[in-house]
Amino acid sequence: MNEATSVSAKPEQPARHEFGSVPFSGRPDALFERHLLSDAVVEPSTAYDRQRFEALARSVRDLLSRRWIETQRTYDQQNPKRIYYMSMEFLIGRSLANNVMNLMLKPFIERTAHEGGLDWLGLVEQEPDAGLGNGGLGRLAACFLDSMATMQLPAMGYGLRYEYGMFRQSIERGWQREHPDGWLRRQDPWEVSRRSQFVEVALGCTFEMHRGGLQIVANRPSTLIGIPYDRPVVGFGGKTINSLRLWSATAQDAFDFQEFSSGDFVGALVGGIAAQTLTRVLYPDDSTEMGQGLRFAQEYFLVACSLADLVRRFRRDNRDWNLLPDKVAIQLNDTHPTLAVPELMRILLDEAHLDWEQSWGLTQRTLAYTNHTLLPEALEKWPLRYFQQMLPRHLEIIYEINHRFLSDVRRRYPGDEARVERVSLIEEGPDNKDKVRMANLAIVGSHSTNGVAAIHSELLRTTTVRDLAEFFPERFNNKTNGVTPRRWLLLANPALSGAITGAIGDGWTTDFDKIARLKPAAEDAAFRRSFLQAKRDAKARFANWLKSTSGQVVDPDSIFDCQIKRIHEYKRQMLNALRIVVLYNRLRANPALDMAPRTFFFGGKAAPAYRLAKLIIKFINNLAGTIDGDPAIRGRIKVVFLPEYCVSLAERLMPAADVSNQISTAGFEASGTSNMKFMMNGALTVGTRDGATIEMAQEAGEENLFLFGLTAQQVVDSRGWYSPYWHYENDTETRAALDLIASDYFSRNERGAFRLLHDTLLKHGDHYMHLADLTAYLEADRALCSLYADREAWARKAILNVASSGKFSSDRTIAQYAREIWHVKPCPVA
Repeated sequence: MNEATSVSAKPEQPARHEFGSVPFSGRPDALFERHLLSDAVVEPSTAYDRQRFEALARSVRDLLSRRWIETQRTYDQQNPKRIYYMSMEFLIGRSLANNVMNLMLKPFIERTAHEGGLDWLGLVEQEPDAGLGNGGLGRLAACFLDSMATMQLPAMGYGLRYEYGMFRQSIERGWQREHPDGWLRRQDPWEVSRRSQFVEVALGCTFEMHRGGLQIVANRPSTLIGIPYDRPVVGFGGKTINSLRLWSATAQDAFDFQEFSSGDFVGALVGGIAAQTLTRVLYPDDSTEMGQGLRFAQEYFLVACSLADLVRRFRRDNRDWNLLPDKVAIQLNDTHPTLAVPELMRILLDEAHLDWEQSWGLTQRTLAYTNHTLLPEALEKWPLRYFQQMLPRHLEIIYEINHRFLSDVRRRYPGDEARVERVSLIEEGPDNKDKVRMANLAIVGSHSTNGVAAIHSELLRTTTVRDLAEFFPERFNNKTNGVTPRRWLLLANPALSGAITGAIGDGWTTDFDKIARLKPAAEDAAFRRSFLQAKRDAKARFANWLKSTSGQVVDPDSIFDCQIKRIHEYKRQMLNALRIVVLYNRLRANPALDMAPRTFFFGGKAAPAYRLAKLIIKFINNLAGTIDGDPAIRGRIKVVFLPEYCVSLAERLMPAADVSNQISTAGFEASGTSNMKFMMNGALTVGTRDGATIEMAQEAGEENLFLFGLTAQQVVDSRGWYSPYWHYENDTETRAALDLIASDYFSRNERGAFRLLHDTLLKHGDHYMHLADLTAYLEADRALCSLYADREAWARKAILNVASSGKFSSDRTIAQYAREIWHVKPCPVA
């Protein structure tokens, strides 16, 4: 069956328009009116903004529908090797503006909107960010899909259709509050339901609602139904339109008519409600037993639906199972989809009836694994009881994989039982609390394991999974992350991208290596003026937007100093806050101090169960309130925590940022991608030698960044003797900052509120070494402010950063994946 046959039909009298090099059918203005009349059943003149947005989005979908169909038809006819990118997150943001840009329809749509008296930007604002991801992992997956489509690679993304996303963040009395993110409460105009392509997923247990909660009932097998919803992934120029397929869960018997007839109206619906809960929320709170079980079930549901779907597609065109690795490349985005290893083995063993050796060889050659973390606690380990309850057959397969693998290890390393224990897929725990090590399973069950930055890949091999890397040295490789310059520069920053195009042409949009041609412009006074003007305009736009949406007033002539990312101790938002406390103390001690006005922006979410991360958010907000309330400091330092950080907010802030903080403890950040987006938009980086920041400095020159702090090796070497008390006793400003926090200066009406933060830094060992790096951070900050005072010198370095960001395009990353891991070639659509 063609994958896009149910996309909206063409208008009755189509016109042909050429946008870029690709023909599209229909007139947007005629389609727009038709959708208002036929879908919303309103007169165009009386429609409200949400109805107009939906009509415009459906009109754009109509325009791309033929190309979407042709893309899938080309794949069906040519039967190329296809990429299936499997991820629990796809942080795609809004789709309307991005699709219009990639279809090269923007001038026409904007003109049509203007002639029709429509507010184009207002319509764009009507679309919520899709609640399909949380942070860098999901945004990376979205950038990768964009690059695959732009590069005309035959690919499909697989994820889950979360009804409520992770959560919507608000700030109340400084604390993070979590609310349902009902992004699908209104129909999404981009998705296409494919109910006829449903998948049945068998479990060894049943989910039931009990006293308002979800419970697992063991030894009662059940079947879930996965309903696919497709979204178009438009490559730049509209030549290729791939699909992102999202799975929604329902029960096989969602409505029990017999119970309903007997008068049990609630019981008749309970089965369906329990099943649908599976895809209700991204990352259920895993601080509870039920939350952990639900997340495990989510991961299997994604894997089972996706493998059944891609195997069905493979078997439609290929009768020989031995062709599977030649026609299918499956990329596991982190450990979340690792259950693909035993699930693919189950399919090959139990459904295809292949022998073990053949099945194992096909599985390993088809699957590849991307690791995104060095944190041991982030390498998933699932209790054996979950497998016993839900997936007993998969546990049998994992045991057999482990038995054979450990036999190979013993043959190569006779007598080394300590090594055998370290590499085993099963981690033995006390009281029969054994767990399956999902990272080990992913490495053993695939042909490639890649890290996402040079330092990360090296530490992964030499530290995190050293024994496995020594056993499989040929499987380990690096693929430094990248982001799409089309979304993060061309779309997000039209003023700067226009200046760049005026200087070097528009070839950079699809070949970002050409951005290097901008380097001579750093010495061009006229271009420096254009750059500084684009930055000032972006800051003014952001300030106006912030005031209109939140009432917060910021000075666009101040330094916009930004740290936006998931809130976590290792990312060290608290180090940034300590820097601000020191600067605040300096101004309190010397109000006449010459210090450029600063606005410090923070943004990011803390996991609901992560108490210390939520306390850091509380401290940042109390710090902001205290500084705002000090008339001697007001206007010189301002701290702003931006709630509900998302793709759309980032698209506004990145162009406005002067400074990007990438200050993780060295050796803890896998890569980072916000650092790349800031760099592309002309912000200068103050950061540690960690993640991809190291490679950014190599590309731009260390003299064009502000690097500071311990290296990853120094962090490791100092573990045995590091004492935060030394810095407290010997660094006057460090001691003053910590004493001010301990004195409840920032929590006058909440005595002791920040005692845990103070004690974590000083009494509990400061594991992430905030105090070790604070003085060096302040020196980097001093250099930053000195440079900012010379606007011409600042512009030179900022332009050189933009011109040196070519390596960090997701197009380059995907080209490496395609060439070195997937062995997939472009499949152009005629």
